[in-house]
Amino acid sequence: MRPTIRSLFVITAVLVNAGLASAQAKYDLLLKNGYVIDPRNGISEQRDVAITGGKIAATEKSIDPSTATRVVDVTGLYVTPGLVDIHVHVYAGTGMSRAYTGDLSVYPDGFSFRSCVTTMVDAGSSGWHNFEDFKQRVIDRAKTRVFAFVNIVGQGMGGGPVEQDVNDMNPQRTADMAKKYPEVIVGIKTAHYARPDWTAVDRALEAGGLANVPVMVDFGDFRPERPHEDLILKKLRPGDIYTHTYLSRVPMLDENNKVRSYLFEGRKRGVIFDVGHGNGSFVFRYAVPAMKQGFTPDSISTDLHVGSMNTGMKDMTNVMSKFLSMDMPLDEVILKSTWNPAREVHREKQGHLSVGAAADIAVLRLDRGEFGFVDVEKFRFVGSRKLTCEMTLLDGNVMYDLNGRSSDPWDKKK
Repeated sequence: MRPTIRSLFVITAVLVNAGLASAQAKYDLLLKNGYVIDPRNGISEQRDVAITGGKIAATEKSIDPSTATRVVDVTGLYVTPGLVDIHVHVYAGTGMSRAYTGDLSVYPDGFSFRSCVTTMVDAGSSGWHNFEDFKQRVIDRAKTRVFAFVNIVGQGMGGGPVEQDVNDMNPQRTADMAKKYPEVIVGIKTAHYARPDWTAVDRALEAGGLANVPVMVDFGDFRPERPHEDLILKKLRPGDIYTHTYLSRVPMLDENNKVRSYLFEGRKRGVIFDVGHGNGSFVFRYAVPAMKQGFTPDSISTDLHVGSMNTGMKDMTNVMSKFLSMDMPLDEVILKSTWNPAREVHREKQGHLSVGAAADIAVLRLDRGEFGFVDVEKFRFVGSRKLTCEMTLLDGNVMYDLNGRSSDPWDKKK
């Protein structure tokens, strides 16, 4: 049966309308009316952010909402790159007690998205011997982007004598593992070393040199035989990371409460200073005077684990809020929680909102009032501003939405 002129007209109209609708839906998701802070690209102003195919498609001052399939109004909120936390412990599930290769670690997805973190870096929980188990058990199964520093101790952070075993500190095997998984392993870690010699640091640095990756140092016990000043001025290379910057054992302040010059000199040498808050590594009595004197961290991180998540640290936004309350400008807080840490671990695909980048996005609310922040010695600092995670997107997918902003009203007609 031949189609009539009328039926051809109807078919043509339907196809044209469908084509128009398709053309109008240029974007999958549009974040509308937010204040965008993207330090890598020098953006700090109200903009709309459009997403297509899991990538950033546009960041413009105004984007027509009719061009997006879904529009989320983020008026009054801050839109930033997804937060990058380069010091966490997420080697969970092994059943090992009292060790970061087990029960002291947490599963990443339970703690990342609800604090606007899209990228985590495990800080040496595993070594060359058990990294592949960690990768299969956690990294490959996580939705969060998880990278790792591999520990110079082959057994990783197994606690107690395990972490003091110099016979298990093999630079070549450690470097070989880093070179085997360059897409995941970002560097070498040494931590918790208690002996009075430099073996752990020296072997970590050797492995870092063999694999051409940075080294992160948790100095462990501070011993007069290996001064912290020598670590900063003689041992660490430009691009290496000292974590636990505001640890109480660091000889940070002199008798006049002034930041010691060797720390500024270390920064000039290119040593990176990371927060690594944790449950024992951040005190206001160092952080407050250091901040006032210009010794600020290069990156903000949590040292997330079961001992820190319910105490003074809590989560990434809480640690960021501490620095905001110590008068670090918001744009700088965002820089040191996104682009800076991404660069430090050489993962420059993360930490920014460039067109074409993965749409890893944090939507943050800045509350004003009176808020109490507690350090690892249980001393309280009162601040007037606090960041809260409203939404987290990974590859353009909404992973966390505190107030359901991306959902339709329950009574919306279908």
